[in-house]
Amino acid sequence: MLIRRELPTDADAIRTVHLAAFAKPATAGAPARQGVLEADLVDGLRADGDLVLECCLVAEVDGMVAGHVAISRAFVDGEPVLVGLGPLGVLPAVQQAGIGSALMHATLAAADALGERGVVLLGHPTYYPRFGFGPAVDHGITPPQNWGPQYFMLRRLHAWGEGLAGAFRYAPAFDRLDD
Repeated sequence: MLIRRELPTDADAIRTVHLAAFAKPATAGAPARQGVLEADLVDGLRADGDLVLECCLVAEVDGMVAGHVAISRAFVDGEPVLVGLGPLGVLPAVQQAGIGSALMHATLAAADALGERGVVLLGHPTYYPRFGFGPAVDHGITPPQNWGPQYFMLRRLHAWGEGLAGAFRYAPAFDRLDD
C-alpha cells in the first residue's frame, strides 16, 4: 500500500471509491443507497477550492486507488481556523485491511505538519477516538446542527493554542448537501 497526495488525475478514481464505499444494499426497511452524496461532496469541495490538498490523500493498492480521505477548510465563528475531515472511504473489497487507519494517521500528520490547529469530523464514536478524537464541545467548539456530542468530534493538533472556541461551520459544499 502506498499513501500519497491526491492528484487531479485521481478525481474519477476517488469518485468511484466513495460511490462504492458508501453504497448500501436494499433492506426490508430501506432502499439501496449509492454513495452519491459523499462522492458529490468531494467533487463540490474540489470545485469550490475548499480542499486542503496537502492533506487530501489516496491509498494505492497494486497501483489502483483503493481509498481516499478529504480534508477541507472549516470555520469557527467565521474564521478559517480548523479543518474538517470527511469523507473517508475505502473500496469494499479491501476494507478491514488497515487502509482507513493508514489514511487517518497520514492525514492527521499532514495537517499537523501544516500547522493546522485541529481537525473536526462527524463520525462514529467508537471508531475515531482511537485517533485521538473526542467530543468537540469539550473544547468549546459547537456543532452547526443538533448532532449528539459523541458524534461531533475534534482532534487537537500541536498548534492548538488557547482561546479557540465558538460555532463551527464546514465548507459551503456541506451546506449544499441539504439542497
